[in-house]
Amino acid sequence: MGRVIASIVTERDDCTIVAGIDLNTDPQVAFPIYSSPAAVKEEADVIIDFSHPSLLVDLLEYAGSKRLPAVIATTGLSAEQIELIHDYSKRLPLFFTANMSLGVNLMVELAKKAAQILYGFDIEIIEKHHNQKIDAPSGTALMLADGINEALPEPCEYVYERHSKRQKRTKKEIGIHSVRGGTIVGEHEVLFAGKDEVLTISHSAASKDVFATGAVAAAVFLQGKPNGLYTMKDII
Repeated sequence: MGRVIASIVTERDDCTIVAGIDLNTDPQVAFPIYSSPAAVKEEADVIIDFSHPSLLVDLLEYAGSKRLPAVIATTGLSAEQIELIHDYSKRLPLFFTANMSLGVNLMVELAKKAAQILYGFDIEIIEKHHNQKIDAPSGTALMLADGINEALPEPCEYVYERHSKRQKRTKKEIGIHSVRGGTIVGEHEVLFAGKDEVLTISHSAASKDVFATGAVAAAVFLQGKPNGLYTMKDII
């Protein structure tokens, strides 16, 4: 993602990359790379984070010490880590969403509307990603489920493994299924199944560019904003 972001930024005239953070400190790029946030010497206006959940605390501490806004685009965060982001947003402008694609975030809004209109339909979420993705289900699948749950009169339970259940599907559940294989960038589908009809809302990413484009747009958007937690809804 770092290389993709660097490529996207070169196509814009309103921002530039001054430094990168990576364990590999010798990639062939036009800016310096450091192994940790604390080692960065350059002054910056915002951080874009596509890394790993284990680095979140160090990154937030660095951002807090520098009063530096940050776009948190890393997935697979725990509930405690998300709570930490909320805490830091009281001191910093932070942008956080489970998916940086504008299309995916619009999909969430469409799914919420469908859930309200099709109340009583069975809801299933299917997500597909490449075989190197570590977390499952994807953060986007959970974002879709959370958005749908917000729109329902009564919240539903998330069910991840049907093979362990020897019972009929209840009306108070949202099924979430993960597929891992090949080089699939990211596909998400929300299925609303009612009596004699099925509605499907889906999104497919053909490359990582869509996530990088959204992250860079979020970074530009975040510049000059007051402390608080921002999401793609604010850009939409």
